[in-house]
Amino acid sequence: MRARTHTRPHPAITDGVGIRLPWWALALPALAFAALFALILNPSDAHAASGTPAVAQLLTHVRQLVTR
Repeated sequence: MRARTHTRPHPAITDGVGIRLPWWALALPALAFAALFALILNPSDAHAASGTPAVAQLLTHVRQLVTR
């Protein structure tokens, strides 16, 4: 015996009028684009972090523990 499928009486049709985005949904990508574009224009402002990265230190400790 087959199971009945439930269908909607009226299909959901959206014409875009009822869809609204919060302000930050447009502002955050625009801000990120502007920041990356500024780095492309002046790459001397992009400084690398000094010292050993934390991930490299963690991997070094794990390797030392495993080799003991």
